[in-house]
Amino acid sequence: MRIKKQYILLLITVFTLVGCTEKSNVIFDEFSETNGAWNKKDLKTFVVEMNDTVTKHNLFMNLRLNKQYEYSNMFVILKIFQPNEITVVDTLEYQIAKADGTLLGQGFSDVKENKLWMKEKYVFPVKGSYKFTLEQAVRKLGAVNADSSLDGVLEVGLCIEKSE
Repeated sequence: MRIKKQYILLLITVFTLVGCTEKSNVIFDEFSETNGAWNKKDLKTFVVEMNDTVTKHNLFMNLRLNKQYEYSNMFVILKIFQPNEITVVDTLEYQIAKADGTLLGQGFSDVKENKLWMKEKYVFPVKGSYKFTLEQAVRKLGAVNADSSLDGVLEVGLCIEKSE
């Protein structure tokens, strides 16, 4: 019985150490909460100070969703406001659920987390403060305007990693 307790304690220690080690390639990783729905007017804004104009970086949008999200995809408008006053704008589309409505992503409960590519091997052109905005642009089939609110979106995040 004593060996079993020691084995369990060792496993807990190993999982704690592995879970707490931070990836050395992560430059920025932050989430912004919603009130259970992502409103069209709720721009998710992240400000990052970048001094590295040589290294390639991967940019990701992180999403935490629950089963109240009713679409199979998501459209997002990404804007990168650079220190030199040039703005980069992209409209991105992501598959969020399977055809049967099952949410894609990681998680054991009704909440799923998705790490979605925005830019691969992106090089920041100048040193300084970068502002990133994410705006949802999902609309019902045949509709002209985006939905005013996306139920089931709990958090929206930005992650910047050094490219390997």
